[in-house]
Amino acid sequence: MNENRTKIEIERAHELSGGPTFYPSWASFAEFFKDRCESSRDELFLVYQDTDADEFGRRAWTYGDFGEAVSKLANHLTTELDLKAGDRVATAMANVDSTVIAYFACWVAGLCAVPVSVAESAERQRFIIENSGAKVALAIPERYDPTAGLGADGLERVITIDDALAASASRPATYQGPSAPLDTDAFIVYTSGTTGAPKGVLLPAFNLICDADAIAKWDGISPGFTTMCVLPLHHVNGTIVTHVTPFYAGATNVLISRFRSDRFWPIVAEESVDAVSVVPTILEFLLEADRSGEYPADPAGVEQLQFVVCGAGPLLVETAMAWETRFGIPIIHGYGLSETTCYNCHLPLDLADDERRHWLVDYGFPSIGCALSHQEMAILGPDGSEAAEGERGEICIRGQVVMKEYYKRPDANEEAFTHGWFHSGDEGFYHLDSDGQKFFFITGRLKELIIRGGVNLSPLEIDEALKSHPKVAFGMAIPFANKWYGEEVAAYVVPRDGEEPTDAEILEHCRTHLDLKSRPKVVVFGTEVPYTTTGKPKRIALAQKLADDLSPYRETQFKE
Repeated sequence: MNENRTKIEIERAHELSGGPTFYPSWASFAEFFKDRCESSRDELFLVYQDTDADEFGRRAWTYGDFGEAVSKLANHLTTELDLKAGDRVATAMANVDSTVIAYFACWVAGLCAVPVSVAESAERQRFIIENSGAKVALAIPERYDPTAGLGADGLERVITIDDALAASASRPATYQGPSAPLDTDAFIVYTSGTTGAPKGVLLPAFNLICDADAIAKWDGISPGFTTMCVLPLHHVNGTIVTHVTPFYAGATNVLISRFRSDRFWPIVAEESVDAVSVVPTILEFLLEADRSGEYPADPAGVEQLQFVVCGAGPLLVETAMAWETRFGIPIIHGYGLSETTCYNCHLPLDLADDERRHWLVDYGFPSIGCALSHQEMAILGPDGSEAAEGERGEICIRGQVVMKEYYKRPDANEEAFTHGWFHSGDEGFYHLDSDGQKFFFITGRLKELIIRGGVNLSPLEIDEALKSHPKVAFGMAIPFANKWYGEEVAAYVVPRDGEEPTDAEILEHCRTHLDLKSRPKVVVFGTEVPYTTTGKPKRIALAQKLADDLSPYRETQFKE
């Protein structure tokens, strides 16, 4: 391992080969925050709806109210708790407005927020807190048991967010502490990998503002526009796309405590939501609720919603078309990673319906769109050379949104940064439009590729075929060990409610949609939809879980 060489590669990955460089108007996040709160003081920034309560609660924050609450908490953190710029603050919280206040208070004070998902195991939570070096943890007691994961070495205090907000009530309503420069560490987001220790993605405050600028400009987010957050706040999508971005743009965001298909459309209508950021699983839930008769023929909110931004998981062509056909709401498909702050590319917002559907349907995978501002994307081969149009390779990103590094992981940095790019680990390709603009596609994780007889198979293509069966609610291709081909293909299937497809039906359906090498040879039925909380498939974990069930087929030579 050559750490000096890796450092050079990381520096190169932050450079742009062409196009304008983003220079924020502010020297610190505190300056940016104050400017936005003053310029939009009486405008609505945040609405919180508690969808878990028997009687749905609602709280609204203007920019002025939000600014005062954040500033008071920032003053409390730096005075009473004596935290300094760069110190880590773990947040074992949930989708509530106090979490948003805590994040912004950390950033205003130059502190680094470390989200801890309360759904994770105690062991994983403890690892995150210890690895990040968090001194203080803010927690929501009714959702979190402090004894579960916060008994971590180095952690000095665990404070409930309610107590912290109450203690900060008497603090000044404007931030009084020193301002930290924009290159100060602001966020350590731990990857939600299905195996191994999570990696801490270190993002400076600059990255948050930079990606917010790119997203706001691409999606037309401006004052008077309203977004909605249905995704977890411990992930960059829920934080950057639907909180930092609307705040940057002077717009409004609606935060709900938990996604509920029966409350989705009513809240969209009640709050006049213009756009919502989702994962494909959310689209599937809403479509399934519609098929089951949970909604009226024309649910409230359908006419209000201008578009949905969809990413963070594999979107199937069938899902995209079912959604647009049923609801008539455009899908702005995109792609991004925690390591690159959040979104790196989106389908253009101004595409005509037929052109958008061309990019969603005609290449076997829905296009993830074109690179946003302040970054570049490419498809590279193993030697760093750029792939030709339509040729598959690794999706790589460089520019101003790339993370600082994997925290305390020089080995991971060396692997991820080569040839002056950040390597995503995702396989993809691109095609050009009539103007020569690159439209990118993702075919799956490189490490999730099924290698059958030396041939790389994209599991997403097989997922697509499985999902197209009318009796299948969820389908996922998984590999299993096989004497003849090294790996063979199995299908994990969750039937639709009231349906009981047979193995033969599933295999025959795949025979009409896939060639021999890609067809599943065995079907395993289940009831669990194996996705992470951020909408990514647990393909590797599922394959490991089902290995014993599939071991009888290790010696089988499957033939046509």
